[in-house]
Amino acid sequence: MALDGSRMPRELHVGGGVPSEGNYKSSLGEGGCSGSMKRTPTTEEREREAKKRRLLEELEDTWLPYLTPKDDEFYQQWQLKYPKLILREAGRVPEALHEEVRAAFRSLHARGCLFRDLVRVQGKDVLTPVSRLLIGNPGCTYKYLNTRLFTVPWPVTGSDAKYREAEIAAACQTFLKLNGHLQAETVQAWEQLAARERADVDAVPVCIGPDFPRVGLGAFDAPDEADIRNRSAYNVTLLNFMDPQKMPYLKEEPYFGMGKMAVSWHHDENLVERSAVAVYSHSFADPEEESEDDPQLEGRDPDIWHVGFKISWDIETPGLAIPLHQGDCYFMLDDLNATHQHCVLAGLPPRFSSTHRVAECSTGTLDYILQRCHAALQNILHEADNGDVSLKSLEPAVLKQGEEVHNEVEFEWLRQFWFQGNRYKKCTDWWLGPMAQLEELWRKMEFMTNAVLREARREGAPTEQRQEIAAAVLASLATRQNLRQEWRTRCQSRIAHTLPADQKPECRPHWEKEDASMPLPFDLTDVVSDLRSLLVDARA
Repeated sequence: MALDGSRMPRELHVGGGVPSEGNYKSSLGEGGCSGSMKRTPTTEEREREAKKRRLLEELEDTWLPYLTPKDDEFYQQWQLKYPKLILREAGRVPEALHEEVRAAFRSLHARGCLFRDLVRVQGKDVLTPVSRLLIGNPGCTYKYLNTRLFTVPWPVTGSDAKYREAEIAAACQTFLKLNGHLQAETVQAWEQLAARERADVDAVPVCIGPDFPRVGLGAFDAPDEADIRNRSAYNVTLLNFMDPQKMPYLKEEPYFGMGKMAVSWHHDENLVERSAVAVYSHSFADPEEESEDDPQLEGRDPDIWHVGFKISWDIETPGLAIPLHQGDCYFMLDDLNATHQHCVLAGLPPRFSSTHRVAECSTGTLDYILQRCHAALQNILHEADNGDVSLKSLEPAVLKQGEEVHNEVEFEWLRQFWFQGNRYKKCTDWWLGPMAQLEELWRKMEFMTNAVLREARREGAPTEQRQEIAAAVLASLATRQNLRQEWRTRCQSRIAHTLPADQKPECRPHWEKEDASMPLPFDLTDVVSDLRSLLVDARA
């Protein structure tokens, strides 16, 4: 493709920087959206939008240049600016594994195991055009756009997962097998990069295949062997499926004129710092190869899926559009994901991908939230048969932390899970037991909150102590009230009612005012108002 940058005028778009499929942004890398419900954008979101708008205004009516393998400068540019991007063509993967992976994709898709997510994008509820499923280590989760996905466990050693059908179990086993293969390929790619750095050898990215000769890698801050293995220890894979022919609208790539995007420009998020990402791509059938002599085919072939790369916010360096054929894999090593952005450019056929990553799970595992809940409940001194509790400590820091954990388990776990309906039961019932356990722990925290409020209202207690208690818990309870209303509204939204019955959001936990089994009302408006009055009276 020529680098003169001249193109037809285009409408000003602000669609880069965060992943997106179709119209909207996402944070998955292969994810995205369509739908309603506003909130005020955060400062970070406003700054990001302003930055994108400034960049696009600077471009005016011209496109930035980009390169494909047809261009003479393509490999040199890859060598200089994209050295930590690795492509493994399909022949690198054993044919038997290709066949297993293709069968696993088809099996899960046929059984309705991949789902469109109802996510939050800039304050709106939107439905992703991409269907997806998270498979990975038991008890792990992956969060994006206010949506926490829960793993369908793959059968690692010690896993007790039971699957709804034998074919689903076999598919999870296959993706675990693919994960092992991609881990080994990633470690090898790291080692090759490190060896080239040590030898101070110039070469281009490690590309296996006749069309992608090895030539040069550039500078690389080589990690040690243990670090390499940790950064390649993929703990989840996010499966994605999209059929462009069934999408009424896909957004045009706004900077280079690369054509229709399935996923817009973004950095993958929620990953261990400087960890690798591996993507296995499978399109149902590749169109006939493009003709090098076809004058209409300037730039990338729109019939073939591509992955695009660019340096973040750089308008000088040409981007790359790399074709993805059946069974190709690409890898992002070290800090590439931080310094560069990538997008996925739609082709004609339907496409699956399996995106393997080292998810940052320090606050996103079942073990983590169970430990948090049990630690918070250590402040219970005595529990009566009816659920009422007395507390060991009224120290403000202890009370504050208890209410923060209360919010965390309610809004980051229980409501997240049930907002997705009963869809996980299509694959496994693994999460149902843990969710019942978390709900019981949450219910005990409702009684703890009631005990805290009882102390704040106790007439005989010292005024200063009552005020300290109110000040310690007010922010958490106000947040709880606001979030409960927001989640209830989301469950009742117009777009939520369009979902299939087993995917309709459930507002859970929820109870009516007359429910005698609960110590506090669902609606905390009066409770929050009373606490504020107590603090106002103290200052008067």
